[in-house]
Amino acid sequence: MSYGIEAASYFVPSLYLDIKDLAVKRNIEPAKLEKGLGLHKMAFPDVHEDAATFAAEALLKLINQYNIHPKDISRIYLGTESALDAAKPTATYAMQMAETVLEPRFGARVFKNCDVVDMTFACVGAVDALQNCLDYVKANPGKKAVVMASDYAKYELASTGEYTQGGGAVALLVSDNPKLIEIEDTFGVATESVFDFFKPRRAADKKDLVTATEHMPDKIEIFTDEPVFDGQYSNQCYQDRIREAYEHYKEQTGLEKPYENWRYMIFHLPYAFHGKRVFTEIYSQENHLPYATPEEQKAVAKSEEYLQFINEKIEPSQRASSEIGNMYTASIFMALLSALQVSYDSGEELAGRKIGFLGYGSGSKAKVFAAVVSPEWKQVVSSWHLFDELKNRTAISFETYEKLHRKQLSKSVNPDYKGFGLDWIEQQNPVSIGARHYKYQE
Repeated sequence: MSYGIEAASYFVPSLYLDIKDLAVKRNIEPAKLEKGLGLHKMAFPDVHEDAATFAAEALLKLINQYNIHPKDISRIYLGTESALDAAKPTATYAMQMAETVLEPRFGARVFKNCDVVDMTFACVGAVDALQNCLDYVKANPGKKAVVMASDYAKYELASTGEYTQGGGAVALLVSDNPKLIEIEDTFGVATESVFDFFKPRRAADKKDLVTATEHMPDKIEIFTDEPVFDGQYSNQCYQDRIREAYEHYKEQTGLEKPYENWRYMIFHLPYAFHGKRVFTEIYSQENHLPYATPEEQKAVAKSEEYLQFINEKIEPSQRASSEIGNMYTASIFMALLSALQVSYDSGEELAGRKIGFLGYGSGSKAKVFAAVVSPEWKQVVSSWHLFDELKNRTAISFETYEKLHRKQLSKSVNPDYKGFGLDWIEQQNPVSIGARHYKYQE
């Protein structure tokens, strides 16, 4: 019996900032971001949107597009690093939102017997959720699971990570009927505890808080979406973990050059061109090319052979990332959707071809695995219309972007939005302060 992804859907916020506008305001040469990093647009959440609404949109879309009965779903596992609560899973918010909309058709609490949880390991958390759900359906033939990846990549204004921001969600139906891709059993893994990118609990002195009262503790924990990070160090950690996981994968499979068998190579993409940059090391080692110095690395990256390799195996997976930005946990799966959409649109037949996945999460961990494209893959992809939907978004001004970033707006930028949105947060009832309540806009 085979196992893998039966269906897939996605959600991207309707607002975006043109990367040229950001570059001009930050005194950065636009070509550095566009041609150097592959950035064109930055998806940005509206006032009413967050990681829970992203996930709910993708989940509801998955159910509706593929006529899935929600009671057939036994678990919903969300990979995210944009959790809304330190105890209550963000997945429960998404589940509840979808339940409300599905109730007229399927009855109340359609996910009553569904196992729901968040999984967090920076950007690789959804890959962890996928592997976990694969194990579940293997142990329980006939059961179906949904893996959701939902995040909002937010960095401090004017920081070196600002131009890589983005957000959105991908939902995957995992089962023993993998109409999209069949995922193979072997996973290469590499882990090392590092501080390349993290979101620590912060503290502030009571006297420094304008709103402090005598009833507050001396130290107040403060949560912020913006991470503590070292960009160059994180790039090196990414490269090191990917290499180690790839080597572990090779040890287990006995394959000399796994990538030669892969039609596409699907990376976690903190920015569009990241995958092709970090793979130069493995490519050089596999082909016995020099790699020790920066000059040698650049020579490999600019070689005709490597450029042809990139255009064939990686470039199609970058296209959606260029239009969205970093999606954290969802970026690796959006890269998969991007590549498959390109092949579908061009009429390429992928059935029986292999795809390699190279996932990374800061902190740090990498996982490398492979899948085989199923004979029915076109039936799944035919409903995506990924690049058409990315064209149908609303540009915002730089001034609006900064106000959204600083949370200075109380009303949605798009007054005619449809779908899920945050309605209100409890502020009065002492036993439910902070509870988030959502609504669905027809």
